[in-house]
Amino acid sequence: MEKILRINVGVQNGNKYTIEPLGDYSGLAGRAMTSTVIAKEVPPKCFPLGEKNKLVFSPGILSGSSAIQAGRFSVGCKSPLTGGIKEANSGGQAPKALARLGYAAIILEGKPTDDTLYKVHINKDGITIIPANDLKMLGNYDLVEKMKKEYGDKITCISIGPVGEMLMPVASVAITDMELRPTRHASRGGVGAVMGAKGVKVIVLDDSGTSPLQPQNKEKFNHYNKRFADGLRKHSVTGEGLPTFGTNVLTNIVNEAGAYPTNNFKFGQFAGASKISGESLANLETSRGGNATQGCCSGCIIRCSGTFLDKEGNFVSKQPEYETIWAHGGNCGIDDLDVIAQLDRLDDDFGIDTIEMGATIGVAMEAGLAKFGDTDAAIELVKEVGKGSHLGRILGSGAAITGKVFGVERVPTVKGQSMPAYDPRAVQGVAVTYATSPMGADHTAGYAVTANLLKVGGDVNALKPEGQIELSRNLQIATAAIDATGYCLFIALAILDQPETFDDMLGVLSAYTGQNLTAEGVTALGKKILSLEKDFNTRAGFTSKDDRLPEFFMNEQFSPHNVRFQIKDSELDNVFNW
Repeated sequence: MEKILRINVGVQNGNKYTIEPLGDYSGLAGRAMTSTVIAKEVPPKCFPLGEKNKLVFSPGILSGSSAIQAGRFSVGCKSPLTGGIKEANSGGQAPKALARLGYAAIILEGKPTDDTLYKVHINKDGITIIPANDLKMLGNYDLVEKMKKEYGDKITCISIGPVGEMLMPVASVAITDMELRPTRHASRGGVGAVMGAKGVKVIVLDDSGTSPLQPQNKEKFNHYNKRFADGLRKHSVTGEGLPTFGTNVLTNIVNEAGAYPTNNFKFGQFAGASKISGESLANLETSRGGNATQGCCSGCIIRCSGTFLDKEGNFVSKQPEYETIWAHGGNCGIDDLDVIAQLDRLDDDFGIDTIEMGATIGVAMEAGLAKFGDTDAAIELVKEVGKGSHLGRILGSGAAITGKVFGVERVPTVKGQSMPAYDPRAVQGVAVTYATSPMGADHTAGYAVTANLLKVGGDVNALKPEGQIELSRNLQIATAAIDATGYCLFIALAILDQPETFDDMLGVLSAYTGQNLTAEGVTALGKKILSLEKDFNTRAGFTSKDDRLPEFFMNEQFSPHNVRFQIKDSELDNVFNW
């Protein structure tokens, strides 16, 4: 990956592109690339949907190679949801295709001079940017079908649905999976709205005629790549739990721990959890001829995705993820997997962040727009967002705005972004991550569920403040570095428990890059990325007051543990002191 593609969407009568050498961005990839470009080139106080913001797509260091479990993709910008820096991460086939075409990044910049919508086509022979107003307001599924008819079935699509075109802060960027379905999404922070603001509906990648990227030391690479795969397969979570039940293996675990946010974070356990658990989901999928074990991108051996079919055996959606099942399930009092899968399909088609949407519906239900457990109302509320009605635009602005409009005090957000599927009072390491991550409330930024609940990589009491600052800090550093490699974050579950598997990961990276990567080097990379992100937010006007949870988490005791969030502000302020 030796070049960057810049597309200026603000050129009169169409777009202009340039292909540049990496220059100052040499050696960067994934989150390291997206956050560095945003920190260096985007004015922190700019309007997120305006001319000065940029949208950056970047594969990881290992993308396009034969490294296993390295199919992740970073999408970065200034977030229209949080007002801070954003890196949204996804699987799918785009990172492989983009890397094999030789691009370390695509950067969309400028502001369209009119309302023309464009499609971008990239293959080994070059780039075309074409007006595509016939694609306006298409859902992601119909859009991909049109691209298949036009360009064939060897392509990968990066696209937005109608919600992105309407510039709503809940909008995601869809990326096609191995079956060429738009089921993988860079969702958080409104990255889809920024793509819509740039007037680009879809980027079509065709890597036909390209070859896998080669390591600097092939013999060592193959040796460590095999050992790394063996390490993932022997771990109980990456080798058994996730492949068997998908990410939704967590539902029963988190619910039994009393940390499962229910009815807009009122309770820690959901009576209907067993009906929507990973075990129930896998049984339902296989009984209908679907698939409970499937990869979302090339090279995946954990295979935690799947295929959800309806009662007649028709495709509905990919296997809904744990966060989606919680957001549209327990958080809204819904225990029907068919309804949740339908909501997941709507979100993917409209181009919506499932976490933000589910949290927003929970706030709307608390406001009285519907009752908790009302499945028909939940579906209609999502459809309102897809239509762009007045109500839909309120909901499409996210949970924080919805709470303000309807006068709801209990809104589970940090920096304007909704919390995922772990109550911070019952998983206090995750609470530290929610509060302090530059991204806003984001569990993947520092997944303290590992030591708090799963007892992976240690054992830190989830209900006590002791040890949580260090746990979250270390995980945020490690995560930032992993996000730069292209590796799936789930590898952390194995490398935290198995030092030899961590060493094998370093071996893969060293053999591929030709550099001698060490644990200290990985830590330094993670700190550098986080420091860039934190500095951007500071320059955007964020202060320590933005690194706080909503007051109700300190004031309301949370059943079944009857605990509150207990970590002091002064301790939160020390997370990034290293």
